[in-house]
Amino acid sequence: MEKNKFYITTSIAYASGKPHIGNTYEVVLADSIARFKRLQGYDVYFQTGTDEHGQKIEEKAIKAGLQPQEFVDDMAREVRKIWDTMNTSYDKFVRTTNPKHEDIVKKIFKKLYDKGDIYKGRYEGLYCTPCESFFTESQLVDGKCPDCGREVSKTSEEAYFFKMSKYVDKLLDYIESSNFIQPESRKNEMINNFIKPGLQDLCVTRTSFKWGIPVDFDPLHVIYVWLDALTNYITFIGYDPDGSDEKFNKYWPCDVHLVGKDIIRFHTIYWPIILMALDLPLPKKVFGHPWLLVGNDKMSKSKGNIIYADDLVKEYGVDAIRYYFLHEIPFANDGTYTDELLIERYNSDLANNLGNLVNRTISMAHKYFDGVVPEVGIKEDVDNELINTCLNAYDLVNSKMDELKVADAIDVVFGIFKRANKYIDETMPWVLAKEGNTDRLKTVIYNLLESIRIGTVLLQPFLPETADKIFSQLNTENKSFESIKEFNGLDTDIKLNNPEPLFVRIDKNK
Repeated sequence: MEKNKFYITTSIAYASGKPHIGNTYEVVLADSIARFKRLQGYDVYFQTGTDEHGQKIEEKAIKAGLQPQEFVDDMAREVRKIWDTMNTSYDKFVRTTNPKHEDIVKKIFKKLYDKGDIYKGRYEGLYCTPCESFFTESQLVDGKCPDCGREVSKTSEEAYFFKMSKYVDKLLDYIESSNFIQPESRKNEMINNFIKPGLQDLCVTRTSFKWGIPVDFDPLHVIYVWLDALTNYITFIGYDPDGSDEKFNKYWPCDVHLVGKDIIRFHTIYWPIILMALDLPLPKKVFGHPWLLVGNDKMSKSKGNIIYADDLVKEYGVDAIRYYFLHEIPFANDGTYTDELLIERYNSDLANNLGNLVNRTISMAHKYFDGVVPEVGIKEDVDNELINTCLNAYDLVNSKMDELKVADAIDVVFGIFKRANKYIDETMPWVLAKEGNTDRLKTVIYNLLESIRIGTVLLQPFLPETADKIFSQLNTENKSFESIKEFNGLDTDIKLNNPEPLFVRIDKNK
C-alpha cells in the first residue's frame, strides 16, 4: 500500500552569518512535525537549507577577504552543523549555489519572460541591503526599513519586473477561500496591508552587484533574491519547465511551508503568484511562526543579545533546548528566552516531572520485582483515570499537531507524566510493599511502567534522544503509535534495564 505523502519545508537560512536561536527554533519546529508525521506512517519529505546569493553576501565576502563562493561554503557548513547539533531529521539540505538549481531558475525566468509576465523597466526607490527589499516612501517607519529598522538608500537602476497585478484577484480568492495562511491574524494582515491597497510589480533583477544567477539573455542582470530563493521549494524536488521528474509530481504541492512571520509576505503573495504564472498548484499551507525574543527584545548584533543554539546545547543538552523551543513559543505570540526561565523549565518539567518519575518507577520495579515487568494483579477505580489519560492522549496530540499547535501537544504528553506522578501519591507503592499486598503492588507498578511507555511513544517527535533513553531503560521495542491504542503494550516478564538519570537538576545559584 502506498503511503500518503507529506512535504514540509523551513525557509532557507540566509548564508550571511551564523544562525541564532530564532532561526534554529524554526528547524526544530519543522523537525517535530516531520517526525510526528513519519510515526503516523506518512512518506515524509523535509527540506531545509541555505539561501546563498545577494548583495549583502557579496559585501561580507569582500570584507572577509574571500570569494563569495568560499564565504557561502563556510556558512552553509556552519548552518548544517547547528541543524545537526539540534538532532533535526531533514531529508535534504539545499543550497541555492547548486548548479542545477541555478539552471532551472534561469529557465523559470525565461519562461515567465516569454509569457509576458516579466518585462524590462527602471527601478527607482528605496532599498534596504540587509533585508534585500525595496520599499516605497509610505511603507517606511520613521524613514527607516519597516522590517529591520535600518537605514534605506535611494536606488535607481535598470531592472526586470514581474507583473504581480495580473494575478492579484486569483490570489485573493485563494487566500480568502482556504486555510492557506496560518495563523488567521497573519492572513488578515496580508489582505489588508499588502493586497487590498494594490500590489506593485516586483523587481526581479539587479545590475548593481554580481553575486547572483545571471539572466541568460541579458547577462548584466542577476536574478534577484525572491525568484532565486523561493523557487528552491520546487527546483530541488525535480521541477523543470521542460518537464519535471517523478519526485516533483509525487511531493508537490507542499503541505506546509514553515517561515518566520517577518517573511510571510514573500511566501503568501510573491510565491503563490510565481506558481500561478508557472501554472503550478499552490502550497496547502504557509505557517508564519512567531519570533523568539531575548527578554523582551528582538535579537540583534547592535544590542549584543544574540544567542546561539550550540552554546546552549553545551550547557544544557540537546533535548532541554528542543523542549524549551517547542514548549515556550506559543502558536501565535512571540516567545521569550531567558536563562532563568530555561533553568526553571528544566528543573520542574524535565528533571522533576519526567526524569524523577522514570527513575522512581524503574527503581521500584527493581526493588520489588527484581526489575521484571509484573503481571497485572488486583485492579481498583483509582487506576481508571490514569489509564484513560493515557488512552485519550494520542487523539488530543494528533488534533493539536494538525493545527500546528506543537506547544499544546507537548502539554498533553507531559500531562501523562504529571498524572502518573499523582498516581504514585494516590497508591503509595511503598505502603503496599510493607503490607505485603503484592497483587495490588504488581498492578500499580505495571500501570506506571505502561504510562511511561505510552508517554514516551508520544514524546519521540519532540525529545527523540530522551525517548530513546527511556525505551532503553524499559527494554522495549514497542514504540509505534499503533502500540498505544490499548493499555497493554509493555510485555510482562521482560527484564528492565537499570535506571539512569535523564536530567540532573540544575543549581540556579551556581
